[in-house]
Amino acid sequence: MSVTRPAGFRASGVVAGLKSTGARDLALVVNEGPNLDAAAVFTSNRAKANPVLWSEQVVRDGRVAAVILNSGGANCFTGAFGFQTTHSTAEAVAEALGVSAGDVLVCSTGLIGVGDQVFRDKILTNVPAATLALSPEGGAEAALAIMTTDSRPKEAVAESPAGWSIGGMAKGAGMLAPGLATMLVVITTDAALDPAALDRALRTATRVTFDRVDSDGCMSTNDTVALLSSGASGVTADEAEFTDALTGLCHDLALQLQADAEGASHDIAIEVVNAASEDDAVTVGRAVSRSNLLKAAIFGNDPNWGRVLAALGTTDAVFDPYLIDVSMNGVMVCRAGEPGDDRELVDLTPRACTILIDLKSGDATATIYTNDLTHDYVHENSAYAS
Repeated sequence: MSVTRPAGFRASGVVAGLKSTGARDLALVVNEGPNLDAAAVFTSNRAKANPVLWSEQVVRDGRVAAVILNSGGANCFTGAFGFQTTHSTAEAVAEALGVSAGDVLVCSTGLIGVGDQVFRDKILTNVPAATLALSPEGGAEAALAIMTTDSRPKEAVAESPAGWSIGGMAKGAGMLAPGLATMLVVITTDAALDPAALDRALRTATRVTFDRVDSDGCMSTNDTVALLSSGASGVTADEAEFTDALTGLCHDLALQLQADAEGASHDIAIEVVNAASEDDAVTVGRAVSRSNLLKAAIFGNDPNWGRVLAALGTTDAVFDPYLIDVSMNGVMVCRAGEPGDDRELVDLTPRACTILIDLKSGDATATIYTNDLTHDYVHENSAYAS
């Protein structure tokens, strides 16, 4: 049930004809209250899609009644016409639900440059169908409708003994690189929290979860993570407990995204320990995660630790490269900047791969999640437009 597990929410996923496959491609999530509190984070890419430009304005007052999402077209770099499409979509949802268009978030995903009159007409003519299909059990259909190159929907639920719950759905299998948030994610809760608390919790959670997934180093133009609170449980959540639960749910969804990355055959966790600062740990982990040489080596089951050191040496993080230890799947292949245990001891045949980097410069840590670089990734992204 994901986004409809918390009380006070209905959702739907319908076919609008945006996808050539005829699959569901228009999702609607509605907050029926009593509260309409919300927070959201968006891509930090300067090239923002029209739905992001619209939704950034909507969420400023901390109030959201509904989120409408389409797959099959990003509505990005489609000019004033594309922004008007977003505005018209919000107005159509508002009219159907009896709410204000200024309380409707709009999200789109798909090819950049798609958003013509046909695109607009298909969305606007199917908003009524999405509204009629709304159901307290509609979370699964909504999760299906936001998929693009995803092979499966991503959903998660967290329950609190205090009597409130959190539900979430996400999409994303490519262009996974951070910038406040990555992909499209809708999270709902029936806990009562004001917009400021929701914003703090969301930013805390995304910073160590979605922001740490760096599958291919490509930042999307449409990234949105929205958190809606209905307060329908009647329970005011402890902010610290809520933040912990939200972080766990976001971590679950982030790992689901990593596991479904386009064409990947390895899920790689790059753990950086004993860094001078958390920023240094993130910087090093991200540099390693973006090494195509290393990612290709992992695809070939080759524990080429030299590519790890070469990548982290490009950063300005504080460390002595000739003191660093590197372990791959539990085998210390590099010890103090020199060859360590026999690399033949490393087994990279399992899908899960852990690279542990000890910077010996402090006590800060961070983990970046990425994938290997495969033939299938190249094929999928070269054929995607067709």
